[in-house]
Amino acid sequence: MIRRNDIRNIAIIAHVDHGKTTLVDFMLRQTGTFRANQAVGTRVMDSNELERERGITILAKNTAVFYKHPADATTYKINIVDTPGHSDFAGEVERTLKMVDGVLLLVDAAEGPLPGTKFVLKKSLELDLQPIVVINKIDRKDARPHEVLDEVFELFLSLGANDRQLDFPTIYCIAKQGIARVELNDANDNLQPLFDCIVKRIPPPPGDNSLPFKMLVTTIDYSDYLGRLGIGRILQGTIRLGEPMKIAHSQGVEDARVTKIYSFEGLKRIEVKEASAGDIIAVAGMEDVDIGETITDASDPTPLPFVSIEEPTISMNFIVNNSPFAGLEGKYVTTRHLGDRLQKELRSNVALRVELTDSPDVFRVSGRGELHLAILIETMRREGYEFQVSRPEVIYKRIADVLCEPIEHVIVDVPEEHTGTVIENLGKRKGEMKNMIQSQGNTRLEFLVPARGLIGFRGEFLTQTKGTGILHHNFHGYEPYKGDLTQRTKGAIIALENGVAVAYAMGKLQERSVFFVDPGTAVYAGMVVGENSREQDMVVNICKTKHLTNMRASGSDEATRLEPPHIMTLEQAIEWIADDEYVEVTPKNIRLRKRYLEHNERNRMSKKKAEAVEV
Repeated sequence: MIRRNDIRNIAIIAHVDHGKTTLVDFMLRQTGTFRANQAVGTRVMDSNELERERGITILAKNTAVFYKHPADATTYKINIVDTPGHSDFAGEVERTLKMVDGVLLLVDAAEGPLPGTKFVLKKSLELDLQPIVVINKIDRKDARPHEVLDEVFELFLSLGANDRQLDFPTIYCIAKQGIARVELNDANDNLQPLFDCIVKRIPPPPGDNSLPFKMLVTTIDYSDYLGRLGIGRILQGTIRLGEPMKIAHSQGVEDARVTKIYSFEGLKRIEVKEASAGDIIAVAGMEDVDIGETITDASDPTPLPFVSIEEPTISMNFIVNNSPFAGLEGKYVTTRHLGDRLQKELRSNVALRVELTDSPDVFRVSGRGELHLAILIETMRREGYEFQVSRPEVIYKRIADVLCEPIEHVIVDVPEEHTGTVIENLGKRKGEMKNMIQSQGNTRLEFLVPARGLIGFRGEFLTQTKGTGILHHNFHGYEPYKGDLTQRTKGAIIALENGVAVAYAMGKLQERSVFFVDPGTAVYAGMVVGENSREQDMVVNICKTKHLTNMRASGSDEATRLEPPHIMTLEQAIEWIADDEYVEVTPKNIRLRKRYLEHNERNRMSKKKAEAVEV
């Protein structure tokens, strides 16, 4: 097989927050890509606004560094793909791994392998990629690098790694200081051992320049001047500026012409006149190209096989806003706006599914998890869209005539005093405990839990553990239906009429409720303004003002003291709502509401539902 020795293509994979993006930043810094005065810890690879806010990688990104090997003075181009660590963005991981020949598997030296580690490693082993294990954060006080390395090896064995993959090299690392070591007690203070290991152990990309050009598009980007850009790795052949090409769609073949070719260097795209097998490039002039399609030479328009993307497990309804406040805050509010935006998202978000429903104003959107859909909702909200979403529902499957549901692999780290509470809560949610390990006052619990059992769990978990618990989970598989689960145990406080929330009315109610709104907030009849301390919903007049008289009495004019309201984030609101409630999302506000705003209609529909259950 012909290989191109001057290039190495790698992806950095890990569980969320194990240090991928920080390590990439220092790889860029130490190869001279950054200016000397570039601030440390800026995480330039997290360029998306939401990524910077949340401290997680959402979209896979390409960069490249040039490393001059000290032994033979050869300069190698190392193309690096920074991938998300959260399993909800697994679609990004699955497709971008097609561009590389090896992976750096980062594992926290204290936490060890977590569900996200298992997921990304499994995908890379299936593609027969060469791994390099990087044990990161060896400077932590609770670091246990040797035990973690043993756990990683056991994980490789359990995932069926072959002999070549099991013979992985190990690098010990402090990513936030840009230090890599072959042995723990080495004294070097840079990443040279990591670069040397990449050059030595990651195979050069295969590819024959004499064959007809073929490239699988794994990412789509947009340019205001050039339109769509198809990004991928050239599998074979050479591409030149101005050449005619074919795009192999699933429906057929389409003509196209190369107007621009870009190579990646550091954080920039560099315009080039040609590129050949092994290069990762962006190509302009392919207006109709989509992820998973092949750009190919006109002489041989056969498509390349695309990696299979796992099916969605959670779905929600996206609904045109029909509340009394509809259209007051959003720029895009109609069915057409909502439908067009979701169709646009489908072109780059490969793990997403959008289906039409019986109602023209309702779109059923399915994704890999609550966070996957919440990020889409938040992105649309910031773009000026206004709409409503329903409670997340799991997607069931029939396997051999048995109704099956998605199961999540859950790992919980909690202080010992909260262990019993967490076990009890997950037990109520049909969780099956698989393992329990205690060390240094903390307990690690391992569960298999139905995905629907985790909807609304995170908020309760943080409350029960007083914010000290850490929760990780990812998709495990489908298993037979586990039976009915208890839903939310507390009712909603519902506004009786349109108006403005008044402190006087709220003060009378706060003993038996937690409010979601401040005094002075505009509300409407049917809007959920708080949580009841009991199971039943309660309709209240939150707009009631104090009756004015010309009489004064001792103590009657005291100021109303209110507890601070619980202002929900988007994810908290999505988790909290029940089946008969919506989250109203606008660029300025997140509101909770009942599906049927009128009190009498709610009663009628609940009776109808009860009768249907009895039948």
